Amino acid sequence: MGHAGMAATVVRYLRSVGAPTAAAPVEPLPRPDLRAVRDDERAPVDPAEFRRVLGTFASGVTVVTAPGEEPAGFACQSFASLSLDPPLVAFMVARTSTTWPRIARAGVFCVNVLAADQGELCRGFAVSGADKFAGVAYDAAPVSGSPRLAGAAAWVDCVIHAVHTGGDHLIVVGRVRALGTDQGAAGPLLFHRGRFATLPG
Repeated sequence: MGHAGMAATVVRYLRSVGAPTAAAPVEPLPRPDLRAVRDDERAPVDPAEFRRVLGTFASGVTVVTAPGEEPAGFACQSFASLSLDPPLVAFMVARTSTTWPRIARAGVFCVNVLAADQGELCRGFAVSGADKFAGVAYDAAPVSGSPRLAGAAAWVDCVIHAVHTGGDHLIVVGRVRALGTDQGAAGPLLFHRGRFATLPG
């Protein structure tokens, strides 16, 4: 899919969830031919083994937030920098997530990179249906107004740039509008083999 087709797809998606979109017209390219994956094309990978092996890859831990009458947020391990020019980041979210539609409607988000002492905070944002912001200190990120969590090692303030499908997840690309670090924060919180970990001091 070319840039025009990608843009058209994103605009249609954001409009479907009520997010604000640019007024400039976008001319979509012809829809590509799609077909289902045949059984003989599927890799014989056991889901439990997939998780076990991929769990050996240590990653940082973030909380992605968005503004609203009731702010939205969820714990996210699948976050990465994507592009320097333009400045883009990406995170992955399950298509079954109940938080994602609220972030999509906002059209903006803030990635809070958690510090080593924020494991309990992360657990709170990993629970579905709870009041995740109860007792949590935060202020507004400067561009999006998304919650910027106190004590986070870093924050990245974004607008939604593109959304792609990736199996049972969505790949959300954000264009960075502002970012910063907390020099007084502890080192990063890591996730490895299903548990939190920290770098040795």
